[in-house]
Amino acid sequence: MQYEEFIQSVATRPRMSPTLAEPITRATLATLAERLSGGQARDLAVQLPEGLRGDLRKPDEEAEPFELPEFFERVQQRAAVEFQTATDGVRAVLDTLRDAVSAKEYEDSIAQLPKEFWQLTGPAATRLEPRRIGT
Repeated sequence: MQYEEFIQSVATRPRMSPTLAEPITRATLATLAERLSGGQARDLAVQLPEGLRGDLRKPDEEAEPFELPEFFERVQQRAAVEFQTATDGVRAVLDTLRDAVSAKEYEDSIAQLPKEFWQLTGPAATRLEPRRIGT
């Protein structure tokens, strides 16, 4: 997937402008990098368009242990958007990420996140059954 395709995919999912989708994408990837181990962030970044790889770089190897509400808050602050826009944007970025990278890398990344992240995303549809919210 090319950079423009990635941003357009994020924009169309919650129906936002590409101008808004770009900072939300970058904020989500930067926050995801904080939440993942350094090795997993690097593995995931390699499969992203060149223009987005830098957003998944992190200076250390350790994942920061924070939960979903803080993830949203960090994205909201970084992207300078309303909370609901950040929430919708995070979901759109994770859905686009699932489509853009291999199922293995996506699943390895999601496996490092707390179970509450399953509210937003799930495994690649071709590999495992989708999860329902609240189950």
